[in-house]
Amino acid sequence: MSDVLAFAGVGVVRGKNHLLSDLDWEVEEGERWVVLGPNGAGKTTLLQLAAARMHPTTGVVGILGEVLGTVDVFELRPRIGLASAAMAERIPGDEVVGNVVVTASYGVIGRWREHYDDTDYARAMTLLASMGAAHLADRRYGTLSEGERKRVQIARALMTDPELMLLDEPAAGLDLGGREDLVARLGLLAQDIEAPALVLVTHHVEEIPPGFTDVLLLRAGRIVAAGPIRRTLTAENLSATFGVPLHLERHGDRYAARAVSADEVTGSGEPSPADPGTLTGGQTS
Repeated sequence: MSDVLAFAGVGVVRGKNHLLSDLDWEVEEGERWVVLGPNGAGKTTLLQLAAARMHPTTGVVGILGEVLGTVDVFELRPRIGLASAAMAERIPGDEVVGNVVVTASYGVIGRWREHYDDTDYARAMTLLASMGAAHLADRRYGTLSEGERKRVQIARALMTDPELMLLDEPAAGLDLGGREDLVARLGLLAQDIEAPALVLVTHHVEEIPPGFTDVLLLRAGRIVAAGPIRRTLTAENLSATFGVPLHLERHGDRYAARAVSADEVTGSGEPSPADPGTLTGGQTS
């Protein structure tokens, strides 16, 4: 079994809807995975399984050497860092940012009567500083911009020194400057050999941070392709994932995608020789 995540024949059914079907996937220690797919592909469901917040309908989910259904999830969850919109919505707007981060030590949201020592606060400040948010420590969470909130959420998710870090669309809702700042910081995290295994969910290749090693492409709850990012993230696979002919460009460790335009399509309705099944202009090795 993988040290971090091992999905074998995993399916999730809700009513008549198959959210995931017969999914096999492994994440090893030190790997940094991005999960790409359109709305309804099953990305969030996948992350909920990996976070031990949902059980599969069929198949086996292994997390950090444990198997869902045979382990106390309340003991497993502190070993997993999670930053998601659902988690963020639970943070009280009047909570001081420093407390938003430090309360992750007890796995609670909202300061109550817990006791934290100087070491806890020092770690919280170090994590905020690593995300460029140390100056926000005394601010109320509800007064922060969306970009500032995202950075605080990631600092909180790292508070327990997790063995697995899950990021659900961390750049969603950010403007261009905020996105690029966050992507750069996540790139530094990805390149840190002491950082946990990372799984980042997104709709957009532009949000893939430098240093990510592997990609999982999902469509309608099934895997289109999975493997090392340089080999697997192709225009052909991306087009199959999103159901539209796409061009894919790579600039160093960053990617950009766009639809094949009308004047690039031949009269037969097929893509012209500027084949969307390969990387196009801007490719570097």
